[in-house]
Amino acid sequence: MSVARVTELSATSQSGFEDAIKEAIDRANQTLRNVESAWVKDQNVLIENGQITGYKVNLMITFVLEG
Repeated sequence: MSVARVTELSATSQSGFEDAIKEAIDRANQTLRNVESAWVKDQNVLIENGQITGYKVNLMITFVLEG
């Protein structure tokens, strides 16, 4: 039996949602062990002067606790 924890991360990218998701997962893997899954909770675009300047995602990251 295992126990997991879920934490929320936000990431932005200038090139798209997929890149923002990858950035968040890459960052999660740098500081968390046993990352198991991610759920895209929310997606937003950042707008300045009527133009899209960035893509933002909020992810729920699930990782299995050790021990």
